Amino acid sequence: MNFAIVGCGFIAKKHARAIEDIQGAQLVAVCDKEPKAMEYYTEVYGAAPFVELSEMLEREEIDIVCICTPSGLHAPLAEEAAKAGKHIILEKPMAMNLKETDQIIYACKEHNVKLAVVHPNRFRPAVQELRRILDQGLLGKISHVNATVNWNRNQEYYDQAPWRGTKQYDGGVLMNQAIHTLDLLLWFMGQPEQIFSMEATRLREIEAEDVSTGLIRFESGAIGVVETSTTVYQSNFEESITIFGEKGTVKIGGPNALYFECLTVEGMSEKETEEILDKVKADPWGKPGHQCIMENMLKAIKEDLEPAVTGEDGRAALGLVLAFYESAARNEPIYLKPVKVCM
Repeated sequence: MNFAIVGCGFIAKKHARAIEDIQGAQLVAVCDKEPKAMEYYTEVYGAAPFVELSEMLEREEIDIVCICTPSGLHAPLAEEAAKAGKHIILEKPMAMNLKETDQIIYACKEHNVKLAVVHPNRFRPAVQELRRILDQGLLGKISHVNATVNWNRNQEYYDQAPWRGTKQYDGGVLMNQAIHTLDLLLWFMGQPEQIFSMEATRLREIEAEDVSTGLIRFESGAIGVVETSTTVYQSNFEESITIFGEKGTVKIGGPNALYFECLTVEGMSEKETEEILDKVKADPWGKPGHQCIMENMLKAIKEDLEPAVTGEDGRAALGLVLAFYESAARNEPIYLKPVKVCM
């Protein structure tokens, strides 16, 4: 199938490499308001360049559009692509508010196109193993969970573009970095019921937050602690999820949540534990997540299935971020209702 990319910044190169590595997939077009930004893709991949999205969408051979622009621009671009009958792979977060997110989901359903949201961490080997353990109920009743993203994004990172760190187009650590971990938290733990959060902008000269901490009570009764920042000195320190259950404790950690730092499960033999640990150590990243999402999209189109990471999944992660923001702004707990897409 033929892919097109809208927005030719840093993340677009991951999409292009993933497309190149998929048999039967081809990058045929790119779109950006800056012609110079498209030169790499035309020279390396032979993609046709377009300054206007409407003109690119007229190309009948395009099957799937990857939207890689700043987050605050996603909604109108996704709606336009859906109306043109193109399937959509949308970078996170889906939008900067739930109204625009719902508009995207509705447009895709109305025009009968598939929508996949880029939360690639779900496909990491350690994450897949932890999901399997949870699906089998091996940890029993969950007591509580910790999710941590303590990373470094220095001032030079934010100074790369005027939209970085803004509330309108980018957001802070929760919206831009930790949203992947929050997606995993929801994937593992289910619907949150109550949120309380504090945030601050301590070290970076940006509009949004560079540090945030929060508490979650899930519908199951389990409690979660979330700690995130981009203020860590010099380099990424930790990305981790730890789940404490009545029959086991599991922690995926390291600077990028790739390895089991703890895998203690009742009834799991020493041999089985070592086999899982060795399997993850041998290939901690696994197949690139962007490639997994794209391959899954191709399967979803061919077999008329829902993508592995749906628009509703993307909305849930965004909704959790926005609940943290609301709680911090009001300095009080937020009580959440089950998610419903507003059409």
